[in-house]
Amino acid sequence: MRRKGKALVSVGLSVTMVAAMMLTACGNKENSGKIEINLVQYKPEAVDAFEAIEQRFNETHDDIHLTIESPSDAMTILKTRFIREDNPDIIGIGGDVNFSSFVDSDMLMDISDFDGLDDIKQAYKDIDKALEYVPEEGIYAVPYVANAAGILYNREMFEEHGWEIPETWDEFIALCDEIQSEGILPLYFGFKDTWTTLAPWNAMAVGLVDADVCRQVNKGATTFTEEYREVAEKMLQLLPYGPDDPFAYDYNGACTAFANGESAMYTIGSYAVPQIKSVNPDMDIDSFVFPVNDNEEDNVLNSGIDLQFCVMEDCENKEAAYEVLRFLLEDESIQEYLDNQNAVPCKEGDFELPSMLDGMKSYIADGRMADYQDHYYPAEMSVDAQIQTFLMKQDVDAFLAKFDKDWVRYNRDIIRKVEAYEAEHPDEN
Repeated sequence: MRRKGKALVSVGLSVTMVAAMMLTACGNKENSGKIEINLVQYKPEAVDAFEAIEQRFNETHDDIHLTIESPSDAMTILKTRFIREDNPDIIGIGGDVNFSSFVDSDMLMDISDFDGLDDIKQAYKDIDKALEYVPEEGIYAVPYVANAAGILYNREMFEEHGWEIPETWDEFIALCDEIQSEGILPLYFGFKDTWTTLAPWNAMAVGLVDADVCRQVNKGATTFTEEYREVAEKMLQLLPYGPDDPFAYDYNGACTAFANGESAMYTIGSYAVPQIKSVNPDMDIDSFVFPVNDNEEDNVLNSGIDLQFCVMEDCENKEAAYEVLRFLLEDESIQEYLDNQNAVPCKEGDFELPSMLDGMKSYIADGRMADYQDHYYPAEMSVDAQIQTFLMKQDVDAFLAKFDKDWVRYNRDIIRKVEAYEAEHPDEN
């Protein structure tokens, strides 16, 4: 049985909001005799894909009417709707700390009996389970699409100079030295925008620390000072291969510079490709996994759930909601989204992936991937700003000490929850 009455953590919803959601029935409206299903999803940039999916669904279903909303600030709108007792039936959110808090607060329906889960790649189902503050019985989301982060590179430039894709850290540093010796800038960053510091941080961390390092810290089994030292040190090693002032360019500026051929590589995720292509539509972009280890077999692709669908706990039309999920999981619907957003499917199948993921396809096929570390970080901790400050001051010890101190400060409730769970389940330690 799931535990009831738990406090909502890190989402900023009050107990009143949670109570309102638990008392409100959703999806009970009827539209000309049809069951009305309302889906609110948080990817406004994908509105065209969802409008097409909504239209096809409504044209092919006589008993259900689907409305998909794609607001620009979906999380704020969702919280407002929760207060007004106007809950959607399904929400489309990312696999991050918001999802963790929703699960922890019993806001989402256990969809273990949904048949579509059988087709989801196990790696992404595991990522979702790992996001739970403490292990819960049941399944609370259908992973839909993911993104991938590592290093984007100018394929034409690499072929012209005969540069080889590196598979180890030493090979990567040697490549950067070779590129630099030819008078070309190896890397661009965009670190003026603090969030961009998380791109290389996450892509390196997945290969250097255990995927559950945040949970291990919450259990008191280790510290970030111990686990993140190599990640921090290797972040500093990147700086000499970027612009003289790595903080002079923001995300848009870095995308533009890379698009104009001002660097051979760019430490960012696949999500940046549309922005880059808006500057240079003909640019031939590929990517490779950040080779942070001494052995290639130890490298891991940084891939997290970019969008997943959850049925609200108080939804009264479960079967109609499931029918919507089945339609979303049809190969045609998924491919439509992939073509629109350059994403990675969470469903097994023979999908056509965008060419900029060619260098990552084997990792995706093998499920050799791990989630973004920052999906576990509380927003209040502002880890991106901490990393930016660290890169400016370059004091590894001070950065790691602050990370540990702030983690306890902003995760106090979660740590207590984990401690209580561990005490109740000593055999699982």
